[in-house]
Amino acid sequence: MKLAFNIAKRFLLSAKKQTLVIILGIAVGVSVQVFIGALINGLQDNLIDTAIGSQSQITLTSSSDMGYISNYESLVRELKQRDDLTHVSPSVTSSGALSNNTLKENIVIKGVSFNDAEGIYKFKERLTDQSTIPLSNNQVLLGIGLKDLLEVNIGDSLSYVDNTDLSGTSYTLEVVGFVDFNSLDLNNSWMITGLSTSQNILGLNSNETQAIEIQIKDVFAADEISQSILSNLNNSSIQSVTWIERNGDLLSGLQGQSISSLMIQIFVIISVVLGISSVLAITVLQKSKQLGILKAMGIKDKDASKIFLFEGLLLGVFGAIIGILLGIGLLYAFDVFADTGIPITIDIGFLSMSAGIAIVASTIAALSPAIKSSKLSVIEVIRNG
Repeated sequence: MKLAFNIAKRFLLSAKKQTLVIILGIAVGVSVQVFIGALINGLQDNLIDTAIGSQSQITLTSSSDMGYISNYESLVRELKQRDDLTHVSPSVTSSGALSNNTLKENIVIKGVSFNDAEGIYKFKERLTDQSTIPLSNNQVLLGIGLKDLLEVNIGDSLSYVDNTDLSGTSYTLEVVGFVDFNSLDLNNSWMITGLSTSQNILGLNSNETQAIEIQIKDVFAADEISQSILSNLNNSSIQSVTWIERNGDLLSGLQGQSISSLMIQIFVIISVVLGISSVLAITVLQKSKQLGILKAMGIKDKDASKIFLFEGLLLGVFGAIIGILLGIGLLYAFDVFADTGIPITIDIGFLSMSAGIAIVASTIAALSPAIKSSKLSVIEVIRNG
């Protein structure tokens, strides 16, 4: 084993330019794999965060004619015990007309438990001006667009009439702040208030809610987690809808990106394998005389094949190391000089996987030359010079 390893090193060092070219070829392949993989992952994370990062990923609602979930507190407590869920928040949503003395806008009112909903909607980091989170009943946050549409400021009072209230009861609400949702539609139409205020407006009891909104650790497992939740709750009056059902096109796009990234990486690996295999095959011919002498001196066929396996292994190790460093450099340069807004993160697991694939691929590429070297006949070498 040690003899084969030492001979492999000598063979590589005896053709330094050729060895360097192979290592650089592997390094370029690994760097492309690292760069594209990290870029696609960053793009997907950005798309997911933008599209569904600040909204419910699984929503539980009532399937009964009542339209609300009763005794929701116990359900919320039970759901919070699950390790695959990150945030669980009850919510009540309706629509109506919001007005001051002269202006009126049709809006969506959303009542939430702010402590629970903060993890989903991140209200605190979206507050503008001197805004504060509502602490009392009948206090509200408005989308920043409504500030101009209704010509309203913090501390002003507005009248709200809900579309579900046939009697047209008007509720006086105090504006305590404005929220920038980074969405024109939401900024011009959303009003956020405490859960108790929305329950009062819709005539719900304190133990009743319209929906339970959930965010999960693995967004791509939404369907499986949703089914698991329903099975564990064992309540036929509760139904669920996932972000995948609401955003089928987004899921298709993300899957397409993943497949494209995988195909590119596969072709890079194939090119690396073919390159190493062809170069080492030529090396067998170049070193046939030395191999013949070694076999004549008593080296076994198995050890002769190990020489080229070690060559493939060494080329893969050095190529992977240089490739990862080059890939990290490309990612750093892209992050600094390309103003794309795409978050670039270095995933140690992905780097290790890329290096491992390169090393294994290089070793596999050496199999064919290794087999040829083991079958090399001493008599044929001597006869052919």
